[in-house]
Amino acid sequence: MKQLWTEKYRPDNVDGYVFTDESQRKIVESWIREKTIPHILLSGRPGVGKTTLAKLLLKALEIEEYDILYVNGSKEGRKIEWVDKLINFCSTMPFGRFKVVLVDEADFMNAQSVQPALRNLMEDYSFSVRFILTCNYPNKILPALHSRCQGFHINKSDKTEFTARVATILVEEGVEFDLETIDSYVSATYPDLRKCLNLLQPNSSSGTLMPPGENDRGVSDWRLDAVEMFKAGKIREGRNIICTQGSVDDLDGVFRWMYDNLQLWSRTPEGQDEAILAIRKGMISHGQVADAEINLSATLVELTQIEQ
Repeated sequence: MKQLWTEKYRPDNVDGYVFTDESQRKIVESWIREKTIPHILLSGRPGVGKTTLAKLLLKALEIEEYDILYVNGSKEGRKIEWVDKLINFCSTMPFGRFKVVLVDEADFMNAQSVQPALRNLMEDYSFSVRFILTCNYPNKILPALHSRCQGFHINKSDKTEFTARVATILVEEGVEFDLETIDSYVSATYPDLRKCLNLLQPNSSSGTLMPPGENDRGVSDWRLDAVEMFKAGKIREGRNIICTQGSVDDLDGVFRWMYDNLQLWSRTPEGQDEAILAIRKGMISHGQVADAEINLSATLVELTQIEQ
């Protein structure tokens, strides 16, 4: 494993970036032509390319290295003391046209102290500093910050395109595979390409893509195991894996995974519509029950009783 695939196949420029919306491509191209950007809020699910796009944009704009401040919102952005460091960065003149503050995981910034302070900084230093915020949950960003940024929501790619991208990478790496095995990885990770590649690489070290978990159990997680159980017709075993291993702290992610994999519950459009209603019912009940695991188990019972 000389090089991580997540880095090897990261695009080098904006032309190599896969946009899911052509209008967004045109907006980015106009920023590059004009050599300037507004404050930007990049939102979208993990692994869809928010940070990658931000860094490619900075490269295309030829922003000086010393004019960029990278910030982890889930770490530095939780403490008000960090704002003093930010003020020091913003208050000095840029080496180039302007400075950029890139805040990853901005939705984790303290909403009572840091986010309000950021609101003022965006206005006070707008002549020489631009802010790029990335987040998974835009609803956790204060409305005042939304109003100061140009929203840029990155949608997940089509599942077929996602699968094709994964297959292309395996072909380029000379890895033998079958579509059924790829589908297991895709079902477990879509639309997070980064996670998918991190799972594929160690399981391809022999030159052949191994089924999830057979090559290195250390990279397996409940999604992979559950997909394999459902595909094998082991419904109760798959349900047990989800209920016992799915993170209680990320039940929203569990329900979202159910929705992203409607084909596990039914192959017919009518059955998948029924599955959507069952998932919605489970999400609504989630906030009303004392035991989240029982609610999750009940939702899965409903899903697995749908006509295939």
